[in-house]
Amino acid sequence: MAETDFPVIKGRDRGNWIRLRTMILLRWGAVCGQFTALMVAGEVYHLQLAYGLCFFVVGISVIGNLVAQVIFPENKRLSEAENLLMVMFDLVQLAVLLYLTGGLHNPFSILIVGPVTVSAAALSARSSMFVGSSAIVICTLLTQFYLPLQTEAGAILRMADVFVFGNWLAIVIAVIFMGIYSRWIATEMHAMSDALQATQMALAREQKLTDLGGVVAAAAHELGTPLATIKLASAELAEELDDRPELKEDALLIRGQADRCRDILRSMGRAGKDDPHLRHAPLTAVVEEAAEPHMNRGKRIRFETATGTPEAEAPPAILRRPEVIHGLRNLVQNAVDFARADVWIETGWNDRMISVRIMDDGRGYPPNIFGRIGDPFVRRRRAHLDRSARPEYEGMGLGLFIAKTLLERTGAELSFANGHDRTDPPSDQAERQGAIVAVTWPRRVIAAQDAADRAALGENRPIAV
Repeated sequence: MAETDFPVIKGRDRGNWIRLRTMILLRWGAVCGQFTALMVAGEVYHLQLAYGLCFFVVGISVIGNLVAQVIFPENKRLSEAENLLMVMFDLVQLAVLLYLTGGLHNPFSILIVGPVTVSAAALSARSSMFVGSSAIVICTLLTQFYLPLQTEAGAILRMADVFVFGNWLAIVIAVIFMGIYSRWIATEMHAMSDALQATQMALAREQKLTDLGGVVAAAAHELGTPLATIKLASAELAEELDDRPELKEDALLIRGQADRCRDILRSMGRAGKDDPHLRHAPLTAVVEEAAEPHMNRGKRIRFETATGTPEAEAPPAILRRPEVIHGLRNLVQNAVDFARADVWIETGWNDRMISVRIMDDGRGYPPNIFGRIGDPFVRRRRAHLDRSARPEYEGMGLGLFIAKTLLERTGAELSFANGHDRTDPPSDQAERQGAIVAVTWPRRVIAAQDAADRAALGENRPIAV
């Protein structure tokens, strides 16, 4: 399944996800803090400030919140532009309040970093850069333009110029650092959320295919009797209509179409409403089923048994889980995509472990992303040869992430290596110099062990005709 088949919602679209209620609650918190700071400055420290203008600026935020709560529903989702306007309003309101209360001489000037952090976490990169740049400009203006802080005795509270410069520099560094840090963390979380969403979609699709197999098996079983009846009745009609060739031909046509329906049902699913094969199957059969969609893509896929596997022991039956099939299928797809000519799938087992190893004769994993194999949306610069050979390949790493996530959910451990990194490869594996993926399960977690899974499959029940 191609990586681009998953219509996941990318992180850049999440600027439209923020609820108005969330922004209103954040603003109420800021209003309470501003009101408390003004009351403490006046009642406790008796600072001489333009309290009328200060409370007017705080009141504008209060009125804005009340209007938003009355006009819009609480569950309203803000667009990117609306979120940007909300953040810019808070930033400008805080700047005006700082202008009235000493500029950068006010210790609360560090709160300018708040709107920048919110924008970096919630908005697009362009909007975040705009808010950050605006914060730096506002901070710079506040170093020169402000109403001074005065004590009750009329003394002006001000810091030395070197400390004002240090305060400005600290705020600018905090704006840049917190913006980049918040943006980085939010991007990581969005990427992981997108990848997990794609994983769930892949698993749901595989589960639907498995369920469809059961429906087809039930249909084949239930339709067996009516098809047999149709065939028998049409055969008797054909014998009785020897003297009427045109009707006999119709009867024979009905019989032929009944045979065709029988063959179609046999090809689509096994007989039996609750076929145990839909629950578990031999290891080699599950691996071949996972690789089957890629058998005719121009590369040879070879199935082998690992050295050291008991020769007299039949392949163990494992749980036929959608996670296993889809995870192995993605790994096989990746090997076929990058192989030159051959892909080897090696199965092995013993009393404790069951393993599947997938190897190819390609160039292996790039050294610069080796430590990030299995992470979602890992992009790398593609060589000209890659672009010409596989122009449609996006290289996001989503397929490997889905495979790794699904297989680890079943209890598997995955390891990645390059064949050409081995200094002394076995002589029979000298040509396997590409990527190597080893998937290993403890036998107890993947083998069909419980009583229901160990039950005999029973005799096959073909459609009776």
